[in-house]
Amino acid sequence: MRIVFLLIGVLAAAVTASAGENSEADAKAAIRKVMEDQQAAWNRQDLEGFMAGYWNSPELTFFSGGHESNGWQAALDRYKKNYQSAGHEMGKLEFSNLRIEMLGSNAAFVRGEFHLTMSDGKTPHGLFTLVFRQFTEGWKIVHDHSAAE
Repeated sequence: MRIVFLLIGVLAAAVTASAGENSEADAKAAIRKVMEDQQAAWNRQDLEGFMAGYWNSPELTFFSGGHESNGWQAALDRYKKNYQSAGHEMGKLEFSNLRIEMLGSNAAFVRGEFHLTMSDGKTPHGLFTLVFRQFTEGWKIVHDHSAAE
């Protein structure tokens, strides 16, 4: 009888471990999908679609170029000013070298590179770190730190 209980315990532990691995893999896939959707939105010149990957909250934080912006609207306004105002263009965006590290079941740390290709041949690029949180509406970026080279 002890052997039966031992086997049941081992099987339960294996199933639980497997479920944890699957949920982590599912979370990473969902986060990667957010990034892919952002890239696609950017490349069709859809800033609001791009911003759908961010937490729509005044508590969103964005660090870039030595400046801190707070809030979803401030981030959108910054993107509009830098990429859609007169004399600016969005270019073609590509994310690469994505590394997703889970910080728990509802949070993740993402590192990667961004590359823009502009119509004049310039290629602004840099590094970013993101903090994602899972909300009822899905995974959202709650903090973005981007640095151009």
